Amino acid sequence: MNVRIRGTRLALAALATGAVLTLTAAPAMAAGSPRFLEPGELPPHPKSPWYAGPVVAGQPEHPPVCVGESLPSISSHREYWTEYDTNAFQVTVVERSEQRAKAFAALLRQKIADCAERLMEETPDLTATEKKYGKIDVEEGATVHGLHTVSDWGSSDVSLFSVGRDGRTVTYVRWAQMGTFEHAQVADFKATTVTAVNKLY
Repeated sequence: MNVRIRGTRLALAALATGAVLTLTAAPAMAAGSPRFLEPGELPPHPKSPWYAGPVVAGQPEHPPVCVGESLPSISSHREYWTEYDTNAFQVTVVERSEQRAKAFAALLRQKIADCAERLMEETPDLTATEKKYGKIDVEEGATVHGLHTVSDWGSSDVSLFSVGRDGRTVTYVRWAQMGTFEHAQVADFKATTVTAVNKLY
Protein backbone atom coordinates (compact mmCIF):
# COMPACT_ATOMS: atom_id res chain seq x y z
CA MET A 1 0.00 0.00 0.00
CA ASN A 2 1.45 3.37 -1.05
CA VAL A 3 0.19 6.51 0.62
CA ARG A 4 1.20 10.14 0.42
CA ILE A 5 2.37 11.63 3.66
CA ARG A 6 3.10 15.20 4.84
CA GLY A 7 5.18 17.18 7.26
CA THR A 8 7.32 16.07 10.17
CA ARG A 9 10.66 15.92 8.37
CA LEU A 10 12.62 16.12 11.60
CA ALA A 11 11.21 12.93 13.09
CA LEU A 12 11.69 10.97 9.88
CA ALA A 13 15.17 12.38 9.34
CA ALA A 14 16.16 11.34 12.85
CA LEU A 15 14.70 7.90 12.19
CA ALA A 16 17.02 7.30 9.26
CA THR A 17 20.17 9.37 9.72
CA GLY A 18 21.32 7.80 12.94
CA ALA A 19 22.15 11.20 14.38
CA VAL A 20 23.53 10.69 17.86
CA LEU A 21 21.57 12.64 20.42
CA THR A 22 23.08 14.05 23.58
CA LEU A 23 22.63 11.52 26.36
CA THR A 24 21.95 12.82 29.85
CA ALA A 25 22.54 11.09 33.14
CA ALA A 26 19.69 8.77 34.08
CA PRO A 27 18.56 7.00 37.22
CA ALA A 28 20.03 3.54 37.67
CA MET A 29 17.66 0.75 36.71
CA ALA A 30 16.29 -1.26 39.60
CA ALA A 31 17.48 -4.78 40.25
CA GLY A 32 15.30 -7.28 38.42
CA SER A 33 14.48 -4.84 35.62
CA PRO A 34 14.25 -6.27 32.08
CA ARG A 35 17.59 -6.56 30.30
CA PHE A 36 18.09 -4.58 27.11
CA LEU A 37 19.81 -5.53 23.88
CA GLU A 38 23.58 -5.24 23.74
CA PRO A 39 25.09 -3.56 20.65
CA GLY A 40 26.41 -6.86 19.28
CA GLU A 41 22.88 -8.33 19.33
CA LEU A 42 21.61 -5.91 16.66
CA PRO A 43 21.65 -6.73 12.91
CA PRO A 44 25.34 -6.57 11.94
CA HIS A 45 26.56 -3.54 10.01
CA PRO A 46 29.13 -4.37 7.31
CA LYS A 47 31.37 -1.37 8.05
CA SER A 48 30.82 -0.32 11.64
CA PRO A 49 30.28 -1.70 15.12
CA TRP A 50 27.12 -0.75 17.00
CA TYR A 51 27.27 1.64 19.97
CA ALA A 52 24.70 2.08 22.74
CA GLY A 53 23.69 4.72 25.23
CA PRO A 54 22.60 3.96 28.78
CA VAL A 55 19.25 2.47 29.70
CA VAL A 56 17.11 5.47 30.64
CA ALA A 57 13.99 5.35 32.80
CA GLY A 58 10.94 7.32 31.65
CA GLN A 59 9.53 8.48 28.33
CA PRO A 60 12.07 9.25 25.59
CA GLU A 61 12.90 12.93 25.12
CA HIS A 62 12.54 12.35 21.39
CA PRO A 63 9.56 9.97 20.99
CA PRO A 64 10.12 7.24 18.40
CA VAL A 65 8.19 7.47 15.17
CA CYS A 66 4.88 5.60 14.97
CA VAL A 67 4.48 4.83 18.70
CA GLY A 68 5.91 7.79 20.59
CA GLU A 69 2.62 9.23 21.83
CA SER A 70 1.59 5.84 23.22
CA LEU A 71 4.54 5.30 25.57
CA PRO A 72 3.72 5.64 29.29
CA SER A 73 5.88 7.26 31.95
CA ILE A 74 6.87 3.79 33.22
CA SER A 75 8.81 3.17 29.98
CA SER A 76 12.54 2.51 29.88
CA HIS A 77 14.55 2.95 26.70
CA ARG A 78 17.96 2.69 25.07
CA GLU A 79 19.39 4.20 21.88
CA TYR A 80 21.87 2.55 19.50
CA TRP A 81 23.84 3.83 16.50
CA THR A 82 26.64 3.03 14.07
CA GLU A 83 29.23 5.27 12.43
CA TYR A 84 27.02 5.35 9.34
CA ASP A 85 23.36 6.10 8.62
CA THR A 86 21.95 3.28 10.73
CA ASN A 87 20.34 3.52 14.16
CA ALA A 88 18.12 1.54 16.50
CA PHE A 89 15.95 2.05 19.55
CA GLN A 90 14.41 -0.20 22.21
CA VAL A 91 11.61 0.62 24.64
CA THR A 92 10.44 -1.72 27.39
CA VAL A 93 7.37 -1.36 29.62
CA VAL A 94 6.48 -3.52 32.64
CA GLU A 95 2.71 -3.38 33.14
CA ARG A 96 0.73 -4.15 36.32
CA SER A 97 -0.86 -7.27 34.85
CA GLU A 98 -0.58 -9.61 31.89
CA GLN A 99 -3.92 -8.37 30.59
CA ARG A 100 -2.68 -4.76 30.55
CA ALA A 101 0.54 -5.88 28.85
CA LYS A 102 -1.42 -7.76 26.20
CA ALA A 103 -3.56 -4.68 25.52
CA PHE A 104 -0.49 -2.41 25.38
CA ALA A 105 1.29 -4.72 22.90
CA ALA A 106 -1.84 -4.71 20.72
CA LEU A 107 -1.93 -0.89 20.84
CA LEU A 108 1.70 -0.61 19.72
CA ARG A 109 1.12 -3.06 16.87
CA GLN A 110 -1.88 -1.07 15.71
CA LYS A 111 0.07 2.19 15.87
CA ILE A 112 2.81 0.69 13.71
CA ALA A 113 0.32 -0.78 11.23
CA ASP A 114 -1.40 2.62 10.89
CA CYS A 115 1.81 4.64 10.85
CA ALA A 116 1.99 5.41 7.13
CA GLU A 117 -1.59 6.68 7.03
CA ARG A 118 -1.07 8.83 10.11
CA LEU A 119 2.11 10.29 8.62
CA MET A 120 0.03 11.07 5.53
CA GLU A 121 -1.92 13.54 7.64
CA GLU A 122 1.28 15.41 8.53
CA THR A 123 3.60 15.54 5.48
CA PRO A 124 2.64 16.09 1.81
CA ASP A 125 6.12 15.51 0.35
CA LEU A 126 6.68 11.91 1.43
CA THR A 127 5.49 8.59 0.08
CA ALA A 128 5.30 5.71 2.56
CA THR A 129 4.92 1.98 2.05
CA GLU A 130 4.13 -0.39 4.91
CA LYS A 131 4.98 -4.08 4.92
CA LYS A 132 4.13 -6.90 7.34
CA TYR A 133 6.78 -9.54 8.00
CA GLY A 134 4.64 -11.77 10.18
CA LYS A 135 4.76 -13.28 13.64
CA ILE A 136 7.62 -14.79 15.61
CA ASP A 137 7.04 -17.67 18.00
CA VAL A 138 8.88 -16.44 21.09
CA GLU A 139 7.43 -16.28 24.63
CA GLU A 140 3.93 -14.71 24.27
CA GLY A 141 4.69 -13.76 20.67
CA ALA A 142 6.21 -10.97 18.59
CA THR A 143 5.43 -9.30 15.26
CA VAL A 144 7.64 -7.52 12.71
CA HIS A 145 6.65 -4.65 10.40
CA GLY A 146 8.52 -2.53 7.88
CA LEU A 147 8.14 1.08 6.70
CA HIS A 148 9.77 2.67 3.64
CA THR A 149 9.62 6.43 3.10
CA VAL A 150 10.65 8.40 0.03
CA SER A 151 10.72 12.19 0.04
CA ASP A 152 10.32 14.68 -2.77
CA TRP A 153 13.76 16.06 -1.85
CA GLY A 154 15.41 12.70 -2.53
CA SER A 155 15.74 10.77 0.73
CA SER A 156 14.88 7.06 0.89
CA ASP A 157 14.73 5.43 4.32
CA VAL A 158 13.68 2.01 5.59
CA SER A 159 12.71 0.97 9.12
CA LEU A 160 11.88 -2.32 10.79
CA PHE A 161 9.72 -2.48 13.93
CA SER A 162 8.91 -5.31 16.30
CA VAL A 163 6.69 -5.65 19.33
CA GLY A 164 7.06 -8.62 21.67
CA ARG A 165 5.71 -9.66 25.06
CA ASP A 166 6.76 -11.91 27.92
CA GLY A 167 4.15 -11.97 30.71
CA ARG A 168 3.67 -8.43 32.04
CA THR A 169 6.54 -6.99 30.00
CA VAL A 170 6.34 -5.53 26.49
CA THR A 171 9.26 -4.45 24.31
CA TYR A 172 9.38 -2.40 21.10
CA VAL A 173 12.48 -2.46 18.89
CA ARG A 174 13.15 -0.23 15.87
CA TRP A 175 16.00 -0.48 13.35
CA ALA A 176 16.43 2.14 10.60
CA GLN A 177 18.82 3.15 7.85
CA MET A 178 18.95 4.86 4.47
CA GLY A 179 17.71 2.57 1.69
CA THR A 180 14.69 0.56 0.58
CA PHE A 181 13.02 -2.69 1.60
CA GLU A 182 15.75 -4.48 -0.36
CA HIS A 183 18.26 -3.17 2.18
CA ALA A 184 16.22 -4.21 5.22
CA GLN A 185 17.97 -6.94 7.25
CA VAL A 186 14.74 -8.76 8.01
CA ALA A 187 16.17 -12.15 9.02
CA ASP A 188 18.78 -10.52 11.26
CA PHE A 189 16.16 -8.21 12.77
CA LYS A 190 13.90 -11.17 13.55
CA ALA A 191 16.82 -12.80 15.37
CA THR A 192 17.36 -9.54 17.27
CA THR A 193 13.68 -9.53 18.21
CA VAL A 194 13.88 -13.08 19.55
CA THR A 195 16.88 -12.06 21.67
CA ALA A 196 15.12 -8.93 22.93
CA VAL A 197 12.02 -10.84 24.05
CA ASN A 198 14.04 -13.66 25.62
CA LYS A 199 15.97 -11.09 27.66
CA LEU A 200 12.89 -9.47 29.19
CA TYR A 201 13.18 -11.64 32.31
